[in-house]
Amino acid sequence: MNRDYQDKKIVVVGAGASGCGLTDFFLKRGAQVTLSDQRCAERVSNLDRFKHAGVTLDMGGHTEAIFTAADLVVISPGVPLTMSALVAAKQAGVQILGEVEVAWRELEAPMVAITGTNGKSTVTTLLGEMFRLWGKQTFVGGNLGTPLIDAVDQHWDWLAVELSSFQLEAIREFRPRYALMLNITEDHLDRYPDMSSYCAAKARLFENLLPTDVVVLNAEDPLVMQAAEGVVAQKVYFSSREVLESGMSLSDDKIIWRWQDRETLFPVGELQLRGRHNQENVMAALIPLLLEGCPPEVAWAAAKSFSGLPHRMELIGALNGVNWYNDSKGTNIGSVVKSLAGLNAPVTLIAGGKDKHGELAPLNDSLQSVVVHLVLIGEAAGRMAKSFAGLTEIHRAADMREAVKLAAELTPVNGAVLLSPGCSSFDMFSSFESRGRAFVEEFRALSHLEVPGHGN
Repeated sequence: MNRDYQDKKIVVVGAGASGCGLTDFFLKRGAQVTLSDQRCAERVSNLDRFKHAGVTLDMGGHTEAIFTAADLVVISPGVPLTMSALVAAKQAGVQILGEVEVAWRELEAPMVAITGTNGKSTVTTLLGEMFRLWGKQTFVGGNLGTPLIDAVDQHWDWLAVELSSFQLEAIREFRPRYALMLNITEDHLDRYPDMSSYCAAKARLFENLLPTDVVVLNAEDPLVMQAAEGVVAQKVYFSSREVLESGMSLSDDKIIWRWQDRETLFPVGELQLRGRHNQENVMAALIPLLLEGCPPEVAWAAAKSFSGLPHRMELIGALNGVNWYNDSKGTNIGSVVKSLAGLNAPVTLIAGGKDKHGELAPLNDSLQSVVVHLVLIGEAAGRMAKSFAGLTEIHRAADMREAVKLAAELTPVNGAVLLSPGCSSFDMFSSFESRGRAFVEEFRALSHLEVPGHGN
């Protein structure tokens, strides 16, 4: 399905990892490439690599005339389609595609695409581990870190690709072999006008599927089930609340796989991953492997050995009888609720950051039942303090250092400290990883200990 880009005028929007990967891709194919970014050149790294490559740089803003004169505009993940230069290009009849769409058109290996509000990175990484243990050359990336465009021009048996709602906004023909939707809870309402718009962006994952494709769905999530209405692909369900006649279920201490009159049992106690949400993640990841014929013992061996990802309910150490958990990836309220469900009281929760303007009320029950102290940071602290008043003890901290110090002073023996912000990081940090590292560093400074197993 390769496209001819020779001598085409192509504008790549965004000079991050995806944009630079796209620029390399189009240069190899003889295109006339303009790399456009709203940041000035001094604030963008890696531009030197294009100095003698014939790339036109459009830095410090997006020049509308360049966009409207292009044959094709390709946007990096996160670039909003409402940007004025993109609107002008669309009105001028210029095709606008996302990085994922461009990459998919070049790739021949079957793909498992994973979306949802929470758990995407865990499931994507776990899928990669399962496929690799099965002996398959597998690309793992997308929204997770390595841009999908980097997979082009290499041999792969399988592609495990995490997709955000932002990436799905700009697809056209994109069609994976397996489409996994894990859950949908409120998120990114600073970008979308309402929940229905957010759900519609997620549901685009299904729009090009054929009856020969497979969707994997969380049977307990009404928004997931609604998004999959009318989908013509084969539907396979997983449930953590009831035992399904066909599909993947959680019952007491075992995962049950029932398919075509056969039943396979997996003992949950063998997993290193903790919490019901992680058990759901494992169930979702198992389904494509088992349907493709991977021996159950191979897929389960990968699941058993998987200890999770940094910044996602990562136990970073203990101090004075208190366990400390880094869940900086908890960037929405639904994620915080799931993380707290895996802990017992008393918990000190560190939350706050850049406000996504979602509903805070879903956290109320957890605050009352599990959280004894809530330490708030960042620009959302005021709204969160007002919303949660009276539910638990609330404290304010100016920065991560003060938050960690407060948590250490407040948390009783046999308790836990959890960083799970429920917000994005961009008011105080460059990324959720940066925020998580700051939390770990302050804990290290406080405890004067090296934290075992933490990788930066």
